[in-house]
Amino acid sequence: MDATLPVQMVLGALLGLSVYLPLATGQLSLATPGFYVIGGYVAALLSTGVAALGGGEPSYPLPSLLLEMGLAALLAAAVAVVIGRPVLKLRGIYLAIATIALVEILRVLNLNLPFTGGAVGIFAIPQPFADPWGYLLLSALLLAAVCWLCARLGAMRLGRAQAAVRDDELAAACMGIDTAQVKLTAFVISAVIAALTGVISAHFLNTWNARQGSFDASITTLAFVVFGGSRTWVGPVLGGLVLTALPELLRPVGDLRLIVYGLVILAGPVVFPQGVITPERLQHWARHRPWRRPSPRAGA
Repeated sequence: MDATLPVQMVLGALLGLSVYLPLATGQLSLATPGFYVIGGYVAALLSTGVAALGGGEPSYPLPSLLLEMGLAALLAAAVAVVIGRPVLKLRGIYLAIATIALVEILRVLNLNLPFTGGAVGIFAIPQPFADPWGYLLLSALLLAAVCWLCARLGAMRLGRAQAAVRDDELAAACMGIDTAQVKLTAFVISAVIAALTGVISAHFLNTWNARQGSFDASITTLAFVVFGGSRTWVGPVLGGLVLTALPELLRPVGDLRLIVYGLVILAGPVVFPQGVITPERLQHWARHRPWRRPSPRAGA
């Protein structure tokens, strides 16, 4: 059994969570592909450089991959802090336009910088795993860690502050919450998740270029959240898994798969305006799950 599609699905879920975190504070940020491509270039440049120094060995040590992930996370966090402080003063569609501009600036830079390979990109990125199952394990572990973090945020001070800022930023500021810091923290965490995903993707795809971070990618990652739902972290995970797998599963219908894919994205928000997954639906499913044992009757 080939694990290529499951790896792509898990990576899509990670990108969906990267978009979700700023949305949890009421910020429509479309910068995820920009940080995603930063992580990919860090992995591509470092790994191909190490491989060249090592005589072009096809295998790549796992500790080096983990080092790349650490460096990519630090670089993405630094860029997010520098960019986020002025940009996050914007709201709504203005913030979305500013973050799209950031993605386009990074794309143009990657096309013109001499060490990024231009439009061709970087090829022959060494592989730390012999088959896709290794990538599936690594990406699944990262997804589990991010899901745990998102689930824990609800019980943490940061998560409650995010909810307060999302519901009413002015009221949250009046209650003493540092709204700018809360928004910046969510933006930085989002950037780190996207960069880590980019590192794994660069090795998995074996090639990397500026097309990985484009306006189209911004819309695709936003569709994961819109389809799955933005009120709980489960929604972006479902959206990323389904919308990543759907084009591959529809390949037997040929070119019609693009039409069907578009109809699914269009019909999703119409049928489920708040996304497929909402907190109310999760609570309902938890109360009515079929495997739940019936409670003993009183007096029995």
